[in-house]
Amino acid sequence: MPRKVKPGKFKLKTHKATSKRFRLTGSGVLVRTKGGKSHLRRRTSKRTKALFTEMLPVQGEGIIKRVERLAPYLKKQD
Repeated sequence: MPRKVKPGKFKLKTHKATSKRFRLTGSGVLVRTKGGKSHLRRRTSKRTKALFTEMLPVQGEGIIKRVERLAPYLKKQD
C-alpha cells in the first residue's frame, strides 16, 4: 500500500559531515576547515599545527551550491 503524501512543507535532512566542516560567517561567506588534522601529527611543527585551526573561504560556485543543498539549515556563526 503506498504511503500517504502529507500536504504542506516538508523537512530536508542535513548531511552531518557537511555541517561539521562548513560554517557561514557573519557576512554570509561560506568557510571550511582544513583536512589532515586528526592524526599522524607527532612530527608536525607547532606552527603548522596552528595553521590547521584557520578557516578558509570556499571558492567555486559549484561547491557552494553543493554545500547549500547538503546543509540547507546552515547557520551563521556569531
